[in-house]
Amino acid sequence: MIPPPWRVLPHGPRFLFVDRLLELEPGTRAVGRKLVTANEALLTGHFPGNPIFPGVLLLEALAQVGGIAWLGSAPAGTGAVLAGVSGARFRRPVLPGDAVDLEARVIRVLGTTARVQGTARVEGEEAASAELTLARGRA
Repeated sequence: MIPPPWRVLPHGPRFLFVDRLLELEPGTRAVGRKLVTANEALLTGHFPGNPIFPGVLLLEALAQVGGIAWLGSAPAGTGAVLAGVSGARFRRPVLPGDAVDLEARVIRVLGTTARVQGTARVEGEEAASAELTLARGRA
């Protein structure tokens, strides 16, 4: 059974960018979904009259799914924090009404860090991708 993301991630409600986990292979891969709604407060300022979900928050959402892929259901009080980003590419804007599928694959684990390849897609079209470095710690 796949747990809801709020039971796995230590993030609070306003900084949890994964609404649902669709697939989970602990230690290997996870797929989550973020539903971008027009009434999200962050969209009112980014950008007025032309709201776009911020790319940096897409990376955070990928890191959250990456942490779940790497650690699975970690003990309470532990989690993965974003420690680095490389090769980030933004290919299309994410707009209100979009359902963003967030896929993270664990590439390598080295002690208390992991490298994860993340890809965000909207209706199968790549919106963003990056290689993320995650560090295990208290989150």
